[in-house]
This record gives sequence, structure tokens and C-alpha cells, in this order.
Amino acid sequence: MQRPEIKTMANLEAAFAGESMAHIKYRYFAKIARAAGDEETAKVFEETANQEVQHALGHLDLLYPKAGMTTQRCLQMAIEGETYEYTEMYPGFLRTAQQEGNAAAALEITEQITESKEHAELFKATLEKAAKRFAALAKVEERHANQYRAVLANISA
Repeated sequence: MQRPEIKTMANLEAAFAGESMAHIKYRYFAKIARAAGDEETAKVFEETANQEVQHALGHLDLLYPKAGMTTQRCLQMAIEGETYEYTEMYPGFLRTAQQEGNAAAALEITEQITESKEHAELFKATLEKAAKRFAALAKVEERHANQYRAVLANISA
């Protein structure tokens, strides 16, 4: 039997996905309504989309509590997600679209593979730059700490 907290986390992930999808879908619906000249309906969709984002962020706070997250961890998770997309998820989707003869979907998916790879590379480069920045900051902090220790040693002597 599955532990209840594991089911809760799976439910939160599903809720996050649903709220995120609703946000994008309502933005898309607003675009359609606005193109049809229905500004009032477009605004209703946009306001609701904004609420869906807040719901999704609330789920993320429970899935990834800020206390346990660092910039480095966020970048690593982003790299993992984008790498999964271009190495496993989208290639499988592409094969299916090609087998079904859906050229428009195959083209869209091919573009997503390229973009997901670009995103992963961008996140990797950002992580590398951040690691260098943090290493440089650590050296500066250590130098300052040593200076303070020396001052304290002189005062104590």
C-alpha cells in the first residue's frame, strides 16, 4: 500500500500540471476572444489565467519548499527537465506523430527538441557561471574572515 504522503505529492504534481495547463489555455482563449473583438471575454480569461498561476505557485511551494531549494538546485532541476524533454519525451512523441502521418505535429515537436536542447545548454552555462561566481565570492568572504580574525587576535592579545 502506498503511503498517503506519497499520494498527496503525486496529487500536488497533477494539480500543478492542471493549473499550469489551465493558465496557458486561458491565455490562448483570451487571444482568440480578443481577435474576435470580444475584449470583455478576453479579460475574463486573462484574469482567470492569472489566478491559475497563483494556484500553480502554491502547489510548487508545497512540492519544492523554498527552504530546501537553492539556485544551484533549481538550475540542476531545469537541466534535468529539459534534457529529459529532448532525449526521451519529444523523440517518442515525434515517432508517434510521424507514424500517424501528422506532419504539423512532427514539425512542432522537432522544433521543441531543438529548443529544449538549447534551454538545457543555457541552464548548464548559467550553472557554470554561477559556480564560478560563488567560488569567487567564497574566496572574498574567506579573505574578509581572515582579516577579521587577525583584527580580533590583535585585540585579544
